[in-house]
Formats: sequence, C-alpha cells, structure tokens
Amino acid sequence: MKRAVFLPVICALWLLLPGIRLAAQEAQTAASRFGVVEGFWLPEVVCELGAGWERIIFDWSQHQPTGPDDWHTLNVDDRWLAAARDCNREVVAIVKHTPDWATEGTPGPGVPSGLYLPVDDPGNYWARFIRRAAEYYRPRGVNRFIIWNEPDITPDTYGFIFEGTLDDYFQLVKVAYLAARQGNPDAKIHLAGTTYWHDVNAGRRLYMDRLLERIVGDAEAAANGYYFDALSLHLYFRTETVYDIVQKTRALLDGYGLGDKAIWINEMNAAPTDDPLWPVVRPQYRLNLAQQSAFLVQASALALAAGVERMAVYKFYDWSLPPHGEAFGLLRADGSRRPAFDTWKLVIQVFEGVTGAALAQSDTADVVRLERADGQQVVVAWARTAEAARLRVSAAAADAVLFDQYGGAQVIQPEAGYYTLALDGARCNRTDGCAVGGNVLLLLVPAGDITIEDVTGAVVPLVFQGQTSGD
Repeated sequence: MKRAVFLPVICALWLLLPGIRLAAQEAQTAASRFGVVEGFWLPEVVCELGAGWERIIFDWSQHQPTGPDDWHTLNVDDRWLAAARDCNREVVAIVKHTPDWATEGTPGPGVPSGLYLPVDDPGNYWARFIRRAAEYYRPRGVNRFIIWNEPDITPDTYGFIFEGTLDDYFQLVKVAYLAARQGNPDAKIHLAGTTYWHDVNAGRRLYMDRLLERIVGDAEAAANGYYFDALSLHLYFRTETVYDIVQKTRALLDGYGLGDKAIWINEMNAAPTDDPLWPVVRPQYRLNLAQQSAFLVQASALALAAGVERMAVYKFYDWSLPPHGEAFGLLRADGSRRPAFDTWKLVIQVFEGVTGAALAQSDTADVVRLERADGQQVVVAWARTAEAARLRVSAAAADAVLFDQYGGAQVIQPEAGYYTLALDGARCNRTDGCAVGGNVLLLLVPAGDITIEDVTGAVVPLVFQGQTSGD
C-alpha cells in the first residue's frame, strides 16, 4: 500500500527513509555524467539543475576573424567558464566554422587551407588554432574538444556543416589530436556527433564505420591513440532506437579493435510540438510535453544499459528562437520551464552513481534496472505500446520510493510481497507509431535480490540482457 505522504521535494526523503538515499550528496563532489547543451545563458538556473557538463561552441571564425594572429575570446566568455567551474560543471568545446581567410571553400563549412601540411608548419592554420586554443583554455578548465559537427550530412542536403570528404574530416581529426596535445598534453579529442539516419535512409554504409576504417588504416594511428578519445552520437525522438544505435556503435568500435573508446551522446531530446505556450507545426513526431519528459528518462536509462559514458540534452534554453520555431529547450524562450526541466533534474539526482545497468523487455513494457554505487537499485519502467501495462517487483524491504517522471515521489509498501507498477500506455499515432513510450515510473529500492514480472496478462518473468558497468 502507499503511505499517506507525498514528497515533491526529493531530498526530503532522506529524512524519512535513512536506508534509501539519492545521489545528490555524492554529485556535489563528483561531476555528473548528465549534461546540457549551452547552459551558460542562465548560470544560476543551470547550477540549480545540477548538470555535470555542458557543450559550448568554440567558433574558430570568431576567435580569428581576419587572420591567424587574431585572438578574440568574447564568443566564449571567461565568465561562462568561471561560472561552470564554480558549479562543478565541465565545459566541453565543440570547434567548428572555418574563417573565410582560412579556406578556399565556403566560409564556415569549408576545408581549412594547409590542412595536409605538417602540424608544425605555420601554413597549417587549423593546427595553429587548435594548438593555441588547447593551451589557452587549459587553465580555464577546458580539456575536451569535439571536432566539428555532423559531417555525415552531405553538402547537397539541408543542414550540412562540413563540405570536405571523409578523408578531409579524418585529417581534421588527426591534426586536431596532434596539435591539441602540443598545447595541452591532457587534451581529449571527441569525434563529431553524427546523425546516423542520414546514411541509413540513403542506403549508405555508416559514416562512422567508414571513418573508423580510415583511422585504423593510418600507419601512425596506433602510436597516437587512434587520434580520438570518444565517439559522439546525436539521438532524437524514438526511444528504443537509443539502445539499438549505441549497441551497433559499440560493435563497430569493438570490430576495429577500439573497444576502449568511450561513447557519448552529445545531443538527445524529443522536442514537443504540443506545448500550449509554444505550439509548433511539424508533420512528424507530433509530441506533447509529457512525451518529451518520458523520452529523456527512457533515453537516459537505455543509454546507461548500452554502456554510454556521458549524455546531454539538446538544449538547455531556447534563447533566440522565432515564434513557433522548433523548440528543444528545457527552458522556453521566455525563460519559463518546461516539465522536462524537472525531469532532467530527477535523472541527474536518481541516476547518478550508477555502476551497472541492464535492459529487459516484454511485449508490453521496457524495464531498465540500475545498480548504484551506494548499493541501492532503481527500476525504471514504461509501457512500450498504447496498451497500459502492469509490473510487479518483489519486495526486498518494507519500504520503497516511487517517483513519477517529474520528480514527484511517494513512499510505498508492498502488498503480498510485491510492489506494483501501473504503467500508462504510450501516446501513438499512424505517422510515428509509438515513438516514445508511456509515462515513466521509477522505483528506488534498497540493495537485495529482486524479481520483476509483467502481469499485464499472463505472468511473464523479465530477463535482463547482460549487465553493463558504469563509471
């Protein structure tokens, strides 16, 4: 049964249940793996959220607008970096946009001139910039550099941002790795986030597959860490593709002998169209605010189960958005908070400190079981289809905490030795099917062996896929 107490403030549970704790205490001394894109606009609010890292654009063309000796840093204000450090938030740079003087191609997406010259050659303008950026930003706490963005979008397609070939992008990464380590021996290089679907929909072999093949084929790659430290993904809208795409990406890395490389999700979200305060017209993925929140919990849990090291929401704040423009922000353009803000705060608090995760599926439900460093475990569950689902979890203790996807929490007690989770069906339509599962429930229980069964119809014991380790 449920106790007659409702605790919208999560931290109040510490006082009620000494045996069940949340990770916020640990998160204050160790940065969270959960981040946001561009939180710097509202430093106090992003600090309240508790994000452990943020991605910021480091625009080459703004740093060096007229020549290689320029150095203008107002596009990455030192106050932003100081605010992040003060709140224990790591800044990760995404470097892009070629200045017009530094390319014979199109300013912005053009291939840098001198890219194939030796790294120490003054005519290799890209190497000069990366070396200087790595050195300059090191004492300011920036050690990670994502090299460009979505190079898998071809120049004949809307949204392309790099007009070079795959060989050109490989050279961009190789030079960045070598030059950055000269400026900062601790620098980490991340491959650009890719869309995945541009290649799949065009019937092409994945860009990342072709790139990894090119990397391992370089004679000097093995001696230089294969020129990268982490592979990046951008994942949107469809919940269950998160696990599948990460698994395929891990298989690619393993296949090329790069199993030690981390996988990050630099962007993920399911932007709502049916926000009463910000309606958007979009023919596909017509989603409401509840679905945005559900996606963030589901995607995070699945990412952990698939072995993702870090992940971030795109984006924190719709800071410069025209009316009815496609809106991804946890905060609207007027600064008001979408429910997804509270959802991401919940994820940061409850999912932090996860050391292992595994996925189980039935015909009606998805369940991710998370093991935390403090010995507790979290059962994250949602309906896969429009049909409501019902699970029962064996009770390892007299009390557990049940969260909804917005952070509302209540203490529950078992009945006949089980906790029961009643899962609302997903919101589905003919165009998208069930892109996002139903509203999520999270059950926080003490350490101990538990069993989980789908009792929507016949009793179906859930079998978890191989447990993965977290950091």
